[in-house]
Amino acid sequence: MTAGLLKSAPLDIGGPTSARAWPESRSFAGVLHWTAPLLGVGTILLLWFAAGCLLAKDPAYTAFAGFAAGPAIASFADLLTSGEAWRAALPSLARIGQGLAYAFVLGVPFGLLVGASPLAERALQPPFQLLRMVSPLAWMPVAVLAFPTWEGAIVFLIAAAAIWPILFSTAAGVKRIDPIWLTLARNLGGGRIATLHRIVVPAVLQDILTGLRLALGVAWIVLVPAEYLGVTSGLGYAINDARDTLSYDRLAALVLLIGLIGYALDAGLGRLAARARWIPAT
Repeated sequence: MTAGLLKSAPLDIGGPTSARAWPESRSFAGVLHWTAPLLGVGTILLLWFAAGCLLAKDPAYTAFAGFAAGPAIASFADLLTSGEAWRAALPSLARIGQGLAYAFVLGVPFGLLVGASPLAERALQPPFQLLRMVSPLAWMPVAVLAFPTWEGAIVFLIAAAAIWPILFSTAAGVKRIDPIWLTLARNLGGGRIATLHRIVVPAVLQDILTGLRLALGVAWIVLVPAEYLGVTSGLGYAINDARDTLSYDRLAALVLLIGLIGYALDAGLGRLAARARWIPAT
């Protein structure tokens, strides 16, 4: 009798219900993956609209009603259609590119040196940490005196802000290299240049790009106040001009533009860094 019951009622281990649950859970996770950012953006927009309504209702703050979402988004559309957004953004992007290039050229070699040599680390770590703690904007008077043009001063400030994430991220990547790889390279007759080219640089490439991504964020923050220095182009100049003319809707639109461009640049470098993971051939 018992045997018959066991035969007629087999155990359901991972039956149709379980088989359906796994794809359903995966599809739900996929939907959540795409909707979560939209929910976050929607929440920010909702709060922005609510704050705009509060500004419009309070007579003491009606002059700042241009910061509300409606006027700001309308002004943002005008910036795009008139081409003013690109005219303001391109000089800023050029300065960011130059500053990051100088920071990269200086930061990567020093990072490789600090990461590879304990003596160099002991000698250079204190002054580097001291300089890193100085706000890049504190160098503004020095930059104005040292460089003959405003452009040079701005690029210097951007480079001064961007060099440290690149340098320290590169050094940290070098320290994480498996010593077995370096020993193997020496045993196979690889010189310092070959080891650097074939082992060290590929191994720390992801760290370098991560440092570059962090440097971009810092440089993008420094850019706007740096462009208050005497130039007549760029996003910082446009924001300063909007403030002076009390065009608060345009000012808010420019802030939105800065955020979107910075987000796009950061996302691009993030994807590039994620693809740069190096796995040595076996």
